Amino acid sequence: MADIFHYFSIQAPVEKVFESVSTPKGLNSWWSQDSNGKPGPGETYLLCFGPKYNWKAIISKYIPGNEFELRFIESDMDWNDSRVGFILADKDVFTDVQFYHTGWKDDNRHFRISNYCWAMYLRILRRNLEYGEEVPYKDRLQA
Repeated sequence: MADIFHYFSIQAPVEKVFESVSTPKGLNSWWSQDSNGKPGPGETYLLCFGPKYNWKAIISKYIPGNEFELRFIESDMDWNDSRVGFILADKDVFTDVQFYHTGWKDDNRHFRISNYCWAMYLRILRRNLEYGEEVPYKDRLQA
């Protein structure tokens, strides 16, 4: 198995960071093209990344202000049953973020591309929260 980890800080309150990583509106601001679902443990999110990329994930961890995790149930073969999550820690004006994407079956080409893509998307998340930058979905991996 292979796993992805990125640890960084965001100069924003933990509540705003949690909202950005755990709600459909928040996810759409930096990651997905369109997502919907109700935030809460055991709920299902529908995540759209383009015409051939309509995925489903179950919220497997949901602790407001602290932890959020999705387990993919209908997605790319490499992502099925993998988990994408955030562990947040309030550090006054900063929020420490521990991001992970675990459960990859192989350290293959798609794993390596996804590792790079996560770094790019997490940078957009950070800049959105710190500076209010908005990057159109089609431009996100070039930002």
